[in-house]
Amino acid sequence: MHNTQQEVLRLLTQRGKSFSAAESCTGGLIAKMFTDLPGASRAFVGGVVSYTNGVKHRVLGVPEEVLERCGAVSEPVAEAMARGVRHITGSDYAVSVTGLAGPEGDERGNPVGTVFIGLAACDGTEVVRLQLSGDREAVRQQAAEHAFALLWRHLTENQ
Repeated sequence: MHNTQQEVLRLLTQRGKSFSAAESCTGGLIAKMFTDLPGASRAFVGGVVSYTNGVKHRVLGVPEEVLERCGAVSEPVAEAMARGVRHITGSDYAVSVTGLAGPEGDERGNPVGTVFIGLAACDGTEVVRLQLSGDREAVRQQAAEHAFALLWRHLTENQ
């Protein structure tokens, strides 16, 4: 998947565009994976690790009502996280990840491996729901890789 990050960097740099990340269950892994690439500063402006609902609400602007009604691991929260980090960083694109890496599911019945990935851009926001498998580390790694794949797909489809 390293090639996907390199391709995202190439496309963003080529277009003079930037991206940011709002991460919950990945805990900063997206930022780490991207900033491991030489030249990442040409495209990555920063991110927020919003591990708690309080940070999702106070920093990213996820409405408390949405967090209470839908739970942190949900499509509306992933959407609001992506929009929020795009707004506060001023980036062209933003990805978000919220999910359950384990070892347990949540009180709403979502099993371990349930992950929502959001992508916010000037033309709107999309969210994908994934059911990943493996241990905590595997779920986090797969979630980060899927976030890059979603951004790559958006960039290649919207040339």
